[in-house]
Amino acid sequence: MRMVIVGAGQAGGRAALTLRAEGHAGPVTLLGAEPSAPYERPPLSKGFLTGKAEAAAFTFASAEALAEAGIDFRPGCTVAAIDRVAGEVVLADGGRVPYDRLLLATGRDARRLPQAGAAADRVRYLRTMADALLLAADLRRGGPLVVIGGGFIGLEVAASAVELGCPVTVVELAPRLLGRAVPAELAALLHERHRAAGIAIRLAVGIAALEEAGDGLAVVLTDGTRLAAATVLAGVGAVPCTGLAEAAGLAVDQGIVVDATLATSDPVIFAAGDCCAFPGPGGALLRLESWQNADRQGARAARNMLGAGEIAHEPPWFWSDQHELTLQIAGHPAAGSRTVDRPVDGGRLLFHLDDANAIVGVSSVGPASVAREAKLAQLLLERGLAPDPALLADPATKLKALLR
Repeated sequence: MRMVIVGAGQAGGRAALTLRAEGHAGPVTLLGAEPSAPYERPPLSKGFLTGKAEAAAFTFASAEALAEAGIDFRPGCTVAAIDRVAGEVVLADGGRVPYDRLLLATGRDARRLPQAGAAADRVRYLRTMADALLLAADLRRGGPLVVIGGGFIGLEVAASAVELGCPVTVVELAPRLLGRAVPAELAALLHERHRAAGIAIRLAVGIAALEEAGDGLAVVLTDGTRLAAATVLAGVGAVPCTGLAEAAGLAVDQGIVVDATLATSDPVIFAAGDCCAFPGPGGALLRLESWQNADRQGARAARNMLGAGEIAHEPPWFWSDQHELTLQIAGHPAAGSRTVDRPVDGGRLLFHLDDANAIVGVSSVGPASVAREAKLAQLLLERGLAPDPALLADPATKLKALLR
């Protein structure tokens, strides 16, 4: 069978490698819009910005490794359309690539600000390695950074920028940081850590205008405050790349709709990673934007393209490194009806329980010692256990003992 993968990010790159690891000997074509070989994106906002990590360190499938595996990797390749009748992917240069099974791993794009004009055109976004190179050059020149958006990308970049010596202000429209996905208790700890690092945080205020101001920019807030900036970064969310799927007539609803096996409404076309919406708890469509989800779904999609019929069971997990602290969220904390707070040194560890005291989510923030406890808590979640809440809250009770 001819296997074609559109998108050479975490999901697409992992899928290509998995096809070979599972013994598929037929053609595998990996079409990537970026000029880079498949790489992990989390370092872009952290070590890559500060100069602590080189691209080679987080490139997980080099062009040489892909060629050695017999994978036809085409970087800098733009896909224009999917011809489902002919079973071909149409390239922007007019070329066509036939497929028997097709995987859409098109990822997501950074959401753009609504402002327009010359000043808005100078705002930085962070999604690709090329974006990170531009932002890194800006930060090394110094000067104030204004971050629009108090989510993961914005706060990770803020921590990296202040490490490089840049004055930083974070502007967030919501009344607190990380409002969408992080419990308020943990968001408050991170807020305080950023404040202690010298980062100014403005909450519950929007952007009224962006203006050019000499060599820099001015960010005018809705309360009339005017912030001078050498660089402005917008981290205001992301949108899944569903255009190819929509144009091809595939079902799309908050993402490319797939079933439990990651097959789309066309059974020979699959989707994985940030671009796809899959059945979550209770059957509601769920779209996850995380490294782990993209990696695991890429591998699972590859096996299912080969006929495995594999269905996911593991709970989602993601993390964010900010300063010396690591935030981890596993499972579905919002599905919990009560929260158990386990005392830990230097941070917080929360268990989110349902009405039967089963663990449905775990969230934590803290240094490495807390991260290790969080990993044990995640194992309790993955095994579907429902320990006595009093034991979960008691720091004298070893979490490892509850796994037996």
